[in-house]
Amino acid sequence: MALVKYDWILAIITITFCISCFMNGANDVANSYATSVAARTLTMPQVGFLSMITEFVGAVALGNRVTKTIKNGIISIDRFKGNPGSLMLAMGSAELGNAIWLAFATTIGYPVSTTQTVVGALIGVGIASDSPVTWHWDDGSVSQVAASWAIAPLLAGCFAAVLFATVKFGVLERKDPFKVGLQAIPFYLAFTCAILALFIVVEAPTAPSLEEFGAGKATGIVLGVFFGILALAFIFFRPYLHRRLVKQDARIKFYHIPLGPLLWKDDPYIYYPARADGTVVIDYYENAYSTSSSTEILTSSPDASEKDIKTADTSALEKANPILVPTATKRVIEPEERFLAPTKHLPIIHPSRLFSWTKYILFQGVTRDCVSHASTHLQSTHARAKKYDNRVEHLFTYAQVLSAMLMSIAHGSNDVANAIGPWAAAYSTYKAGEVKTKVPTPVWALVIAGFLIGAGFWFYGFKIIRAMGNRITQLSPSRGFCMELGAAITVLLASRQGLPVSTTQCLTGATVGVALMNFDIKAVNWRQVAFIFSGWILTLPCAALISGLVMGMALNTPHL
Repeated sequence: MALVKYDWILAIITITFCISCFMNGANDVANSYATSVAARTLTMPQVGFLSMITEFVGAVALGNRVTKTIKNGIISIDRFKGNPGSLMLAMGSAELGNAIWLAFATTIGYPVSTTQTVVGALIGVGIASDSPVTWHWDDGSVSQVAASWAIAPLLAGCFAAVLFATVKFGVLERKDPFKVGLQAIPFYLAFTCAILALFIVVEAPTAPSLEEFGAGKATGIVLGVFFGILALAFIFFRPYLHRRLVKQDARIKFYHIPLGPLLWKDDPYIYYPARADGTVVIDYYENAYSTSSSTEILTSSPDASEKDIKTADTSALEKANPILVPTATKRVIEPEERFLAPTKHLPIIHPSRLFSWTKYILFQGVTRDCVSHASTHLQSTHARAKKYDNRVEHLFTYAQVLSAMLMSIAHGSNDVANAIGPWAAAYSTYKAGEVKTKVPTPVWALVIAGFLIGAGFWFYGFKIIRAMGNRITQLSPSRGFCMELGAAITVLLASRQGLPVSTTQCLTGATVGVALMNFDIKAVNWRQVAFIFSGWILTLPCAALISGLVMGMALNTPHL
């Protein structure tokens, strides 16, 4: 029997559930794509569309149909037995605390763990309602959450550093890195797909456990994916790369990959060709400093000629004692200027001005500059990173996009429970009239959650993209690929061991690990790392405080 008298609690928790999903997307989804944007592999509009698709697919197609409403068993449900209204109130308070903290953290650029935000909110509810909280070392306990602040980034940093070492010494710093890269990239693509296939096999909520599935079957799938992708890469991808990068054919785009062996011909048929005078490879190391004092690194004397400045290549940074030479300001048009300024002089009700505001609202989140910066300190940090052949960097853009997309799908499938868990508990309890601890999640709720998570990134994800991108170190496609794959491996292994690691923490650690492969601690912006780390520390107590205060006030409110 439905608890009709508590429909107001259900209404409040439904609103906060929507906010939580939106902010989950704005904060956590950005982690999957931040390195791709900072490395100039993808633009913000491209990432916006991809995130809407990958998060929706992950939440709806792979999302958990049976949600554990009390995340990780962090608090005891026995306290609420026989009192379903109090459970609804507790879940509503947890959802509200989760939404408020995520909104605040995202606004100031804190890349926090949404999983640990929910855990903190439940801790606050548990304390306020006098429900036992699991503090000692156990699966999903508070102790393990605190330990993950160090364990996750250290593991991810090590894995990412080892991966980048293979790329750096095996490809980037070889005598002919482009030739070696053309031979090696199919293997990196196949390895990436194999690792992510294993991730999906082990972590997909709808899949059986690894023990039930069988190690033999899992190994067969992983090896099958590896050799299958390797064969496809040699048949279709190598001819595409040869045509585009060796032949310098600007007409060739990614959608010509299916032409495969036909691209070996001198004059192949090309459908929907791009402009022949277009750009073949962009400068992935373009100076990101965007103020009037913008600088470029050169190893020349202060009186270097104008020609020397214009033709300086990226290898200059690998030489000793670089100096800073002023260059022209890089012009960046933000959405306010792009959409609102042209019609600012018109009356507010003028159709053109209303249309400008509509475009601004819809596209301001994916048209902001998330690469440029105005920090001289960050400029000097970027100067410490070695810079490599742009053609070689371009080879890794494809693997980086693939790893980012699949990481996002995995996020949508697994982390949707962070926002939907408390709501599902309250909804099922409301419908049944009794406490429910494990309930089937309605498919329509997964659809809404998947859409809102993608929308959160579209409208507000730029905050975290900026924080997790090149604000920590110089990014490039090869570095970003190693960071994302290193983080994925860490999440996979930690999940198998029951450690509650966060994607945010893994990617931060992986970013620092790759940056330290420059063998210069000044190649890392430690101020930004400290800022991000402080967000992890504050997440648990702040979310607990907010939800605990709400729960405590609700339980002790005077009434007639």
